[in-house]
Amino acid sequence: MRATTIHAPFDMRVEEVPDPVVQDPTDVVVRVLRACICGSDLWAYRGESARQPGQRIGHEFLGVVEAAGPEVRGFRTGDLVVAPFVWSDGTCDHCAEGLQTSCPRGGFWGSVGSDGGQGEAVRVPFADGTLVKLPADAASDDRLLTALLALSDVMGTGHHAALGAGVRPGSTVAVVGDGAVGLCGVLAAKRLGAERIIALGRHTARTDIARAFGATDVVAERGEAAEAAVRELTGGQGAHGVIEAVGTEQSMRTAVNIARDGGSIGYVGVPHGSGTGLDLSVMFDRNIALRGGVAPVRAYLPELLADVLDGRLDPSPVFDLTVDLGGVPGGYKAMDERTALKVLVKP
Repeated sequence: MRATTIHAPFDMRVEEVPDPVVQDPTDVVVRVLRACICGSDLWAYRGESARQPGQRIGHEFLGVVEAAGPEVRGFRTGDLVVAPFVWSDGTCDHCAEGLQTSCPRGGFWGSVGSDGGQGEAVRVPFADGTLVKLPADAASDDRLLTALLALSDVMGTGHHAALGAGVRPGSTVAVVGDGAVGLCGVLAAKRLGAERIIALGRHTARTDIARAFGATDVVAERGEAAEAAVRELTGGQGAHGVIEAVGTEQSMRTAVNIARDGGSIGYVGVPHGSGTGLDLSVMFDRNIALRGGVAPVRAYLPELLADVLDGRLDPSPVFDLTVDLGGVPGGYKAMDERTALKVLVKP
């Protein structure tokens, strides 16, 4: 089969690799129908996170079960399924507590020795603890499939950030970052009842999506100017909750400075490039809480899936460029150059 591999910074290839097969009795093999490129994949693309030459890549996909091991109970050949970006056994204490990202037998797609989502098929370990079944008729609905794909990562990650930020009905929320996760954070904040949502972003195409997702205000400035603008919009107090969806020192500093005293920051931006920029004394003096990290998307999938299927939630607009598998290297280039927000892959 064909799969995307990374060989060096800016060197993405689509190559022939061995077909995945059931290796353990709890495995399934999924034939990929939809995958995508994540903003966090760009850190490997740019050389800011290490990868071995030839390593697979991609951690967001959905597809059809093609083969199942003898101990798989919840799935059979032909089932349509979505995979969260981490596999997990579903039986350990962490999984029982809804923190599947800390499963001791879990792992990330595209890690050394595993398949990546940006390929024709994927071997899924611990299928019963990892996958979520989708309605079979969704396979014929292109828009719905695209919305469901967002549940593999960005929508669940935006939801995790909103929970970390303590979003509640009537609250004011600021979102730092206009990438796909930040936009899904806007959508999640709206879903959780925020009354005012301030999106920080400079790209009109993205802030238009933010407004469609429920943002009531847009701040185009950065740094101290952005902080002043948010303060002005909130009567000098700042936001009850701040979603930090970038992962740089500047973005975290901005998040702290626009949070209201007693507020919360939900951080899901993958840290990269510099330190956190956190001044704990400032956060201590102002009673600012910090919660977040790697989103346990598997825990959130059932409730978010129900809303997508009922038409109450539609994150599909974050995908603005579609490529086939051979076009994946160009998709990385487009996202790196910010001519695309999030690339959908149809193998």
